[in-house]
Amino acid sequence: MNAIWRTIRGYILWQYERGTLHYDIMVTLILIFILFSPRVINFNDKPIARNPHPTDVVVTADAEGRLVYQVAANAIVPGDENSVRDQLLRIIEPISGAVSIVSYETVSDSKGKVQSYKVLAQRE
Repeated sequence: MNAIWRTIRGYILWQYERGTLHYDIMVTLILIFILFSPRVINFNDKPIARNPHPTDVVVTADAEGRLVYQVAANAIVPGDENSVRDQLLRIIEPISGAVSIVSYETVSDSKGKVQSYKVLAQRE
């Protein structure tokens, strides 16, 4: 019985040299724990779901350092070009401060319905 406790104590204190049977057993047990414990134990380490901004505006930067905004179509009332530009500017300015709209385009689905507006803006 004393030999069993001595072996367990050697495992806990990591007293065995590399290349020995006991060392290989310890490494194998560690690998089994690392590979199979996520299947058995719930670590609650799931990534947080990325929710869009409440105003449905997603901001990214292009290669030239300008800001690209994607604004949901339901935030804009259809109208002439100046009306749409003004509405887009009113939505974008609270997010990024003073910007000027360089250009914008509509993003449509396969049926031609406008889903969002892709706005290229530059800080003033």
